[in-house]
Amino acid sequence: MISVSDQTDPTTLSRALIEDWLEALRHCCSDRQVASFLRQSGLGASGPGSESRVTLDQIVSLYQLAAVESGDEMMGLWSRPIRARALQHLLTTVQEADSLPAALFRFSTFWNLLLDDYRLDQDRDAGTMRLDLVPLGDGPVQRFGHLLMLKLAHGVLSWLVGEEIAIRSVDFAFARPDFAEDYAVMFPAPVRFDAARSGIAFERVEASPLVRSKAELVGFVTQAPRDWLFTRQREHNLTLRIRRHIHRVDWAAVHLDRVADAFGMTPRTLIRRLADEGTSFRAIRDSLRRDVAIRDLSETAKSIEQISHDLGFSSAANFHRAFRRWTGETPGMRRRASSGMGIAQGLPSGG
Repeated sequence: MISVSDQTDPTTLSRALIEDWLEALRHCCSDRQVASFLRQSGLGASGPGSESRVTLDQIVSLYQLAAVESGDEMMGLWSRPIRARALQHLLTTVQEADSLPAALFRFSTFWNLLLDDYRLDQDRDAGTMRLDLVPLGDGPVQRFGHLLMLKLAHGVLSWLVGEEIAIRSVDFAFARPDFAEDYAVMFPAPVRFDAARSGIAFERVEASPLVRSKAELVGFVTQAPRDWLFTRQREHNLTLRIRRHIHRVDWAAVHLDRVADAFGMTPRTLIRRLADEGTSFRAIRDSLRRDVAIRDLSETAKSIEQISHDLGFSSAANFHRAFRRWTGETPGMRRRASSGMGIAQGLPSGG
């Protein structure tokens, strides 16, 4: 049975998601610096072809290290460096808006003063606000840069009103990547690729933004990008709702018929609905198992045998085989790497 203490979000993302970011970072930092960032954040030296996974904490740690050491709060993702304290000034600017459309206008105006390679266009109609990234040249699309900018817009507006603003759709001006499922973790909305422009459409929120105190502003900046990069809304599609449900029950109850019944569906209907979202019940179950295993190996003193048992495997050997298939490494390799980064000091390494 999963205990209350195990209910923290164990979500991981594919290493491939951040490779564009690392490539940009290498243009503004030395290879030695980048290697140090990876080591300190527990990411190691896995390359673009690696099947390894990264945690939300590791991404936050990497951002906080790189933004300071590179002298660029967008870490090489745009053609012009974004100097220190830019995010703080952005928040101060949007904080003075008297409505969300006005806040979005201030957001786009702020970035239009800083960026050379893109212009942010704002549009709105009945019930919708939209922000688009319009290229000002024919340079290559920086996928992680586009993701980061759209998430920043979502995070800042949500911070202003004190709740996560609903997103109607997200578009990206690049081909669907192999790790497209990671975008569902980042955005609580349908995500489309191969669009003419990258952009995000918000549901209109008529209430005026809350008045944020200086302490709240400082807290938002200090914790960046934790409060705006990862969505807290887990109810936006069936896949994430099922994942959340599985995380709360005993693994012995993780069977297709029981989960389908919990959602008021027949197993056949559940299978069809998940297929429409490009996934399957087994894929959801195994991705959660993988993420919980990575968290427990990195952050707890549980033995590998105990983790294997907790996740419903019939033997530790079966867990070893599954973990290698999921991540390209053994449970012992993951534990030793975490211990070496000071993340799980003193934990038993196992096999």
